[in-house]
Amino acid sequence: MTVIESLAITIAVAAGVLGLLIGSFLNVVIYRVPNGMSLVRPASACPKCGHAIKGYDNVPVLSWLLLRGKCRNCKTGISSRYPLVEAGTAVFFAVVAAYMIASANLSTAPTTVASTLVLIAFLYLVAITVALALIDIDVRRLPDAIVVPGYLVAIVLFLAASILTGSWGALVQAGVGMVGAAAVYFILMFIRPDAMGFGDVKLAGLLGLFMGWSGWGSLLIGTFAAFVLGGVYGIILILARRAKRKSGIPFGPWMLAGAWVGIFFGQSIWGAYLALLGNS
Repeated sequence: MTVIESLAITIAVAAGVLGLLIGSFLNVVIYRVPNGMSLVRPASACPKCGHAIKGYDNVPVLSWLLLRGKCRNCKTGISSRYPLVEAGTAVFFAVVAAYMIASANLSTAPTTVASTLVLIAFLYLVAITVALALIDIDVRRLPDAIVVPGYLVAIVLFLAASILTGSWGALVQAGVGMVGAAAVYFILMFIRPDAMGFGDVKLAGLLGLFMGWSGWGSLLIGTFAAFVLGGVYGIILILARRAKRKSGIPFGPWMLAGAWVGIFFGQSIWGAYLALLGNS
């Protein structure tokens, strides 16, 4: 194993550890943001007995295991969702870091400032993906407090990376992706306001930024994948008799899942599709 490869692995592992910490914070975000609560005050406490959670009982995943999923004070059960969010975010962070290093061919310069800025942007997307997906499932909302700041973070980091590299193609693609994806969802909202909300439109623009930065294939495949995944899920619910044809489902999670399909596999799928057309 070369020094560069070892460094790349170290970055991915470090991202996973960071993901554990971010996942712990996301549990707070997922609960408090929809309820209009401050993320800072009051301190985390057991909802049953009101006992403040000590720092040593707030270690991601480990504390839940040591406490056997119960409050130290009143022994009320603590949902397994908390450690799952923490562990899941850690894995997601590590996978995205490894993918970004490999896909951008950062093995030659894995610590350049520009590549680091891009990695931070996509890790930020991971964090809001986890938060928005679970909030939409819980309360069927995509809070502006999470979506809107994402535009600023993505634009600033992508712009800075473009300035540092002197390459503007990806930034242009990101801008087109933002406007294009938002326009598609706005039209759908206009046609079917009962099925699509303005929160979906705003999220579409944000996801379009990231997919566009990743490439045209990522943008096209990622946008299409959201509807395929959501449609398949709806069909499964209907077949299982857990929903009817006109039943609404939270679409945010599928938009987010589709975007990651596009980011991870969109370029390859689109390239294979174009090659197929060229051979036909």
